[in-house]
Amino acid sequence: MKKRKRIAILLDAVALIILTAIDQITKYYAVLKLKNKPAIPIINDVLELNYLENRGAAFGLLQNQKFFFLFVGIVILGVILFVLFKIPGKKKYDCLHVLLVMIASGAIGNMIDRIRLDYVVDFISIVLINFPIFNVADMYVTISMIGLFVLILFIYKEDDLSFLSFTQKKYREIK
Repeated sequence: MKKRKRIAILLDAVALIILTAIDQITKYYAVLKLKNKPAIPIINDVLELNYLENRGAAFGLLQNQKFFFLFVGIVILGVILFVLFKIPGKKKYDCLHVLLVMIASGAIGNMIDRIRLDYVVDFISIVLINFPIFNVADMYVTISMIGLFVLILFIYKEDDLSFLSFTQKKYREIK
């Protein structure tokens, strides 16, 4: 493995740990300061902190499906790890590293909650539009998925992603 790629993988691991820790710390404080208490307005009628134990997925779907969510999370993490190790060690892929690490951090943060608590701690509420309550891990996943779609649809060309191909010929061309 080339030096730039080794450094990228090391930075990915460090960022993954830091982002997951930030998510878990915010959830810890949400439990400590918000559980069994009224919502705390941040911006009146727009944004508030409001504790919620989410046993489902986004928008409360698939309630009490812990093992399904853990399985899906593990599969997603496996795919992300596969891609992170396949990404060529070129500067143009730095943004892809960041986005994939953010998705992985969000998945791990919510998986930790599901394993430890059997639910995910949510606490950020956009009351202006009656949006479902969410957490920092959810923000990582949502923001990075939007970034990933933009990157794939508008920035990278088809050849830029040929490293994901299972045929060696295409992979050798971009090395």
